[in-house]
Amino acid sequence: MAKAVFTTKVNPTYDDDPMFRYHFPRTYLNQAQRALGDWIAYYEPRRSSGDEGSRGGRQSYFATAKVAAIRPDPTTPDHFYAYVADFLEFDEAVPFKAGSHYFEAALRRVDGMTNKGAFGRAVRPLPDHEFDAILRAGFAPVLAPVRPDFIVPGFADEQDAFERPIIERVTKRPFRDAAFAAAVKTAYMDTCAMTGLRLINGGGRAEVQAAHIRPVASHGPDTVRNGLALSGTIHWMFDRGLISVGEDYSILTADRLIPQNAQAVLGLARTLRLPLQREWQPHPQFLKHHRENIFKG
Repeated sequence: MAKAVFTTKVNPTYDDDPMFRYHFPRTYLNQAQRALGDWIAYYEPRRSSGDEGSRGGRQSYFATAKVAAIRPDPTTPDHFYAYVADFLEFDEAVPFKAGSHYFEAALRRVDGMTNKGAFGRAVRPLPDHEFDAILRAGFAPVLAPVRPDFIVPGFADEQDAFERPIIERVTKRPFRDAAFAAAVKTAYMDTCAMTGLRLINGGGRAEVQAAHIRPVASHGPDTVRNGLALSGTIHWMFDRGLISVGEDYSILTADRLIPQNAQAVLGLARTLRLPLQREWQPHPQFLKHHRENIFKG
């Protein structure tokens, strides 16, 4: 097994869905197979699509996942799918270089410039120490929290915390929950997506909570696109199917189950407040799952 980088565009040329699968040609099969059972870092290049002149990509590593299986594409000869598990988005996108430092040493030429040939490989090997460095940068808001609501209970008390590979720490549920919450609160600027309330207590903790749209118990991933920032009461109602979100981001309510006085107090808007960045906005498939499997309206 060996770690790797998987490159995927904003508008992928291949049939990628980074939360679940990565699509690639036979050219990269051997390298992808070496990553089977191990972890990868996802990288988003500058080109946002297959068009030569396209731009807009972040040129950053943005998530990690574990390669669970590799299977042939049944519809396209010489193409394959790498199916992933335990997808976890970084709290901060990590640029491929910081100053003169390249997170992947292979991308740096001896003259200090970028090795475009190495960059051109969509699947690349990634040494363990470079993978760890990318994760430390990507999860910095939780690993070294500057806000009380980003602290993972008991996390900083581990005596050997910095001696073990970071992946052993960040894959535990308490850390994943904290990383997910940090990403969602940042995306929604600590504001409830349904009421517009933004409350910060005296200790600097945002009162808004991070809600999974498709629950973790139903295989919902820890990505901002599967999250909503909601105040406590609204979160409770959303989880119990009293509130949902339509295809057009309209807010749906199960009126027959919500007392009249509660509806007035809630002060729900008619439309969900969305993050400014498109890549953070709720994914339609997760909203559909909530409407069809949880919503009681």
